[in-house]
Amino acid sequence: MSTFSIFLVLITIVCFLLIVVIMVQNPKGGGLSSTLGGSTQMGGVQKTTDFLDKSTWTLAAVLIVLIILSSLSFGGSLSDTNSKIIDKTETSAPAKTAPVQNTPTGTTPAK
Repeated sequence: MSTFSIFLVLITIVCFLLIVVIMVQNPKGGGLSSTLGGSTQMGGVQKTTDFLDKSTWTLAAVLIVLIILSSLSFGGSLSDTNSKIIDKTETSAPAKTAPVQNTPTGTTPAK
């Protein structure tokens, strides 16, 4: 498994987690924090919005770093240095030289 494939799997996992974290949030501020805001519910979760906000930014930063690292590790099979088409055109079309025309000296063409 190449490093690009590993980065691709990690990017997919981070994207899925980011989607889940964003879907849990409510755009008007009432989302999960209003449901679990009480200190007696769910083991005393008081700052759910802070956790969701920090996790969103963290996952977004991790996603950007993974994308940059995957692009740096992508020296792969699609680069032009190992292209079969370039190799075929270089070998099948050698440089041709123009043939030398030998015309006898001293004779002039007829009019």
